[in-house]
Amino acid sequence: MGRWSSAIPFAAAAALLLTGCGPSDAQQRQAFIAFLQTRILDKPGLHVPHLTDEERASFGHYADQYAIITDFNSTMDDSVSPKLKAAMDAGSITSLTDVVTHRAQLQAAKAAIDAMAGTLGGDLARADAAHAKLDQPADVKPVFDKVYDRLVTQPAGAFKAIVPVADTVLGQTIDLGNYITEHRSAVTLSGPMIVATDPAVRESINAKLQALQASQQAVQAAQERLQAVVRGSP
Repeated sequence: MGRWSSAIPFAAAAALLLTGCGPSDAQQRQAFIAFLQTRILDKPGLHVPHLTDEERASFGHYADQYAIITDFNSTMDDSVSPKLKAAMDAGSITSLTDVVTHRAQLQAAKAAIDAMAGTLGGDLARADAAHAKLDQPADVKPVFDKVYDRLVTQPAGAFKAIVPVADTVLGQTIDLGNYITEHRSAVTLSGPMIVATDPAVRESINAKLQALQASQQAVQAAQERLQAVVRGSP
């Protein structure tokens, strides 16, 4: 009897430990879903809140799932966005003289755009692969998928849409600079003005300028789309 009486308190203590081990999966799911809905989906635009220690504890392993989204956005903030801005700044021209004198700078900007596209593509592929592997309960999955679309798919798509048009603009600008240099004896540059004494050269330059202007409008449209994603505008 003595041995059995000493075992009863131990069993009771074990039961108390088990009941005090933290929130259940159902509670974790409810907390996670509420966070995704109220902190992200109910607000317009691009909001990527970082978890507090308390939230991480209350979400359990669902915090690791959310990390797929925060890790992707951290990479965007630290690498992709700065590279795009630097490339666009480097590729900015204020006059036709810049087109000729800044060709090396323009070529570097074009290379930076291409490198940024590669970085973005790799980061997105890894995030998509991790997302596809998730085995989520039926109540979590649709909410998480909406958040993933808002914070990963849409901004990545908006960034990717800028790449080809920006690459085209830079390529056309470099081509224009090369053409002017090749026909420098027939061209006079003065700030934003260009005078070509050879009609054929003048016609070619005008055609290149018109194509460049159309491409610049495409870049502006792509940038506006990116801003709409960030702001949450339709």
